[in-house]
Amino acid sequence: MPRDRDPLVVGRVIGDVLDPFTRSISLRVTYATRDVNNGVELKPSQVVNQPRVDIGGDDLRTFYTLVMVDPDAPSPSDPNLREYLHW
Repeated sequence: MPRDRDPLVVGRVIGDVLDPFTRSISLRVTYATRDVNNGVELKPSQVVNQPRVDIGGDDLRTFYTLVMVDPDAPSPSDPNLREYLHW
């Protein structure tokens, strides 16, 4: 996907919260039956329970850290809890 149409760039996550990067593994996060994808908004009621997380890669010696942050909490128009760490 071109960077100018990537939801992480358009939403100013890349460049504000994260430096630009090249994806090196696959990551799939699912709440119940709903996949989490860049640019998709989920309601709080849809994310009450912990998600299923599948991380690709075949080297079992490699470790990753996954965090869920909200770069503009509680809302884009009033981000006074900027970069709120959910988990």
